Amino acid sequence: MRWDVFAWAAFALLLIAAEVLAPGAFMLWLGFAAAAVFLLTWLLPGIPVLAQVAGFVVLGFASIQIYRTWFRQRERPSDQPALNKRTAALVGQVVPLERAIVEGRGRVQIADAYWDVAGPELPAGSHVRIVGADAMTLRVEPA
Repeated sequence: MRWDVFAWAAFALLLIAAEVLAPGAFMLWLGFAAAAVFLLTWLLPGIPVLAQVAGFVVLGFASIQIYRTWFRQRERPSDQPALNKRTAALVGQVVPLERAIVEGRGRVQIADAYWDVAGPELPAGSHVRIVGADAMTLRVEPA
């Protein structure tokens, strides 16, 4: 067996095995691209190594784009869209200000965490409603 055919077969198997160990569907599609290059090098001997690598890059890019456009559209929507989106899960809650909002900045305590807030000037202890978030800063308005 030729070394390039063996190398592409081993590379495809390694990528697919990596997908099994760390699922996420990314390595699987690269494994499919490597398997396609394996088949091409096996069926068409004499393809230069640079062309094989270029073929893998093109097929890898194409297979990932197919996955992103075709298969991701068919995923069911989550019944908990705010899961793992902590700031989105906080929107709508009413909490007291731990530190007054001065010059647009203040702080609230939610459970055991302190959050920076942005909103209109309010004294400490005022109740505010969380209406959104910018990165790790919560946007609030008077409740």
